Amino acid sequence: MTTLSTHVLDAASGRPAAGVRVTLARRDGDRWQPLGEAVTDDDGRARDLAPGGLGAGTHRLVFATGEYFAATGQTGFYPEVPVVFEITDTDRHYHVPLLLSPFAFSTYRGS
Repeated sequence: MTTLSTHVLDAASGRPAAGVRVTLARRDGDRWQPLGEAVTDDDGRARDLAPGGLGAGTHRLVFATGEYFAATGQTGFYPEVPVVFEITDTDRHYHVPLLLSPFAFSTYRGS
């Protein structure tokens, strides 16, 4: 079964980004089908974004960074960060970390 997690690190503070709302969707034709939502914990992690597992296909995580910046007294340039990725191997764990600052972000496929 394919599982999915994420970790958000606030690079400006050097701390985990707690309280970031993350939504998960799957591409269905030209639309996105919502699959779930989570909020990062005190360690900046959302450990089980797809409790029922994910099938093959194109998926998207959207991080509500504008809400996070407002809640932490920061002014950010990106109100949200969408990360689109493709799942081909449906028998593994995927981890999609986000390194975040008010004016930049980066992501990669973690382990």
